[in-house]
Amino acid sequence: MAEINVYQRYFEADLEFNGVKRRAASVLLVSDSEAGRIKYTVTVAFMPYEDSEDFRVPYDACFSKTIYEGAGRRSKKKEKGFLDSLSAVVEELAENAGGKVFWNQPLSEERLG
Repeated sequence: MAEINVYQRYFEADLEFNGVKRRAASVLLVSDSEAGRIKYTVTVAFMPYEDSEDFRVPYDACFSKTIYEGAGRRSKKKEKGFLDSLSAVVEELAENAGGKVFWNQPLSEERLG
């Protein structure tokens, strides 16, 4: 399996989950390919983020949605379309969990892979 983070960026966020206040979110678009098949998944993981150095990995407030699965391989054209719709998918995941991601308040530079 070749799993690649196509996109990752941290944003300020708001969610209380399992009794813990979450103030940041890691937003990811991941491609996973094997044997001529590819899958793209969007993930939002909420973390406490108590100071500017606090990027703890959350294990309990992580929500994902597969947005594409089929035959093929990575496609820059498809990935651009997925990135264009990323915020809508993340907002759906966050809303279902009772949280919010603040897109205008990034905490890191975007990483593209």
